[in-house]
Amino acid sequence: MKKTIYDKFDKTKLSQLPNLVFPGRIYVIVSESEAKRAMHYIMSLPLVGIDTETRPSFSKYRSYKVALLQVSTENECFLFRLNHLGISASIKRFLESETIKVGASLHDDIHMMSAREKFTPRNFVDIQKLVECLGIKDKALKKLYANLLGKNISKAQQLSNWEADILTDAQKQYAATDAWACINLYKEIQRLIETKDYELIITEKPDNEESIS
Repeated sequence: MKKTIYDKFDKTKLSQLPNLVFPGRIYVIVSESEAKRAMHYIMSLPLVGIDTETRPSFSKYRSYKVALLQVSTENECFLFRLNHLGISASIKRFLESETIKVGASLHDDIHMMSAREKFTPRNFVDIQKLVECLGIKDKALKKLYANLLGKNISKAQQLSNWEADILTDAQKQYAATDAWACINLYKEIQRLIETKDYELIITEKPDNEESIS
């Protein structure tokens, strides 16, 4: 039986789904020596998931630089605290490396990291663009995961302070889950593209389709 997917996922169904929780080990990286060791391992891999977090500003007169870079493998996630590290030499090498870096809304992530240090992005794959091949129009990470993999990604920590002296367990779990989710989505999108093993349900009529009374 083919998988049923929707061009737009019904947000009222999100609360009915089980929450996605990253099951692996999480490492918080705060020094360049730690970053160098972590990146040596990460750049030996063909594919990782990435995401970033920035301290929210509740004033239009103030903004913050990106504070966290999350890099997830299948079994572990590394949280690079950019408010301590900046875009260090090892992080820059990773961003310009051959390793495929899968994420969502990568234009924003690249822009925010470039504001800290200019680099030449290489081998970034945005699942929000890739998913267009399936006819999906609702591209928020939360809805994509619910639509394609049947679980809900909690956003409870999204507006927390990512420049806090110590990240809470809840923040670390949230950050790791977002990056790890991108790996899972990428693999499922690739599978569906290759196998055509899905049925797309159109939830709205096209704008030019006339109603029949």
